[in-house]
Amino acid sequence: MDHLAHVSNLRSSQSQTQISHLALDIGGSLIKLVYFCRYDDSCRDDGDELRSQNDSLCSKSDNNQPVLEGRLHFAKFETSKINDCLDFLRSMKLCLGGLFSTVKVISGSRYISSSFGLFTSSHDGTAPPSDKIFIKATGGGAYKFADLFKEKLGVSLDKEDEMECLVTGANFLLKAVHQEAFTYLDGQKEFVQIDPNDLYPYLLVNIGSGVSMIKVDGDGKFERVSGTSLGGGTFWGLGRLLTKCKNFDELLELSHQGNNRIVDMLVGDIYGGTDYAKIGLSSTTIASSFGKAISDSKELEDYQPEDVSRSLLRMISNNIGQISYLNALRFGLKRIFFAGFFIRGHAYTMDTISVAVNFWSKGEAKAMFLRHEGFLGALGAFMSYEKQCLDGLMVHKMQQKFPISASSAGDNIYCSLSSNSDENGSIECTVYGT
Repeated sequence: MDHLAHVSNLRSSQSQTQISHLALDIGGSLIKLVYFCRYDDSCRDDGDELRSQNDSLCSKSDNNQPVLEGRLHFAKFETSKINDCLDFLRSMKLCLGGLFSTVKVISGSRYISSSFGLFTSSHDGTAPPSDKIFIKATGGGAYKFADLFKEKLGVSLDKEDEMECLVTGANFLLKAVHQEAFTYLDGQKEFVQIDPNDLYPYLLVNIGSGVSMIKVDGDGKFERVSGTSLGGGTFWGLGRLLTKCKNFDELLELSHQGNNRIVDMLVGDIYGGTDYAKIGLSSTTIASSFGKAISDSKELEDYQPEDVSRSLLRMISNNIGQISYLNALRFGLKRIFFAGFFIRGHAYTMDTISVAVNFWSKGEAKAMFLRHEGFLGALGAFMSYEKQCLDGLMVHKMQQKFPISASSAGDNIYCSLSSNSDENGSIECTVYGT
């Protein structure tokens, strides 16, 4: 969903929700946000099931912990337009004026439920000094733009390790969210049932501006084993130069209309329209991306931009799929999960990656994708609030719960995806304060 739509939707329901607990993943190309909206006791959930008028906004658990019920929401912005993100935060009153609205007494001490997180206060309920107000953040931009957030919003960015956040977010989704992982091949999408007790090891391929390939062996046990500089930033950057598209989504939409065979050299172009059957290459296999530009007496303006964008998308997707499988083969891994905002639920991208994995593995491995593919880092940063102020996060639906081990996400973290969510859909959840 576009960030302007998020702003519009959130403003329209502002009377029904209170926003708290925000985390950021500031990458080279995109800023990803995860934020928790508390329910008002009169609001409806996305399924229009009326919540009880007697339900309180902040209740207590059996062991007297504060419990906040609501939904996790997701938004994204271009990093080059970071002021849009700052304006969004400011417009939603996610700044100093709204930080200290709720103070509760818990076992003789106080906590403050704020727009950015839970901040410890003194016993007299006074606000902490400004240098103690923070947002959890990860990604290189958490360092690059720290001064800007301090200047514009008066908050500090509490930085979390990028790889650790990616893995924590992936483990959370794969263990806890029903119908999070799926395969996509030949236009067919099939959800994959993940057994939380038989998840590890797996390869996590995060496709952002560049690509990181992470071998995950367990909760908190991971290693970045490979990567490539040819990722989403390459597609966006080259695409902008070659097609004059102004943004990633425009370039992706353009590729829908293109024909890469106008630009790519195929096996059939070399073998007179026939297959190279001896080594298993069909006539339609790409022999050289952009290869026809060598022999054609054409300039860039003679090619259609949609054909160029299609060829570029196919080249990068094929490359990522092949390198990913070779790394999975290297470590004997059967599960490969692809994530990151390069994918964006785009059918052709997923199909190309899947075909590459299927081809190189001779059908023994499958590419799997995630519904919340672009928000792993932001989710991991969100969950790191636990280290200081949150005892747990529960995400639920119809009383069905999926536990996560304490070592990765705390003792009280459960999850299920709302059935009416889109690919970046919100998740109903409960946050436990300490």
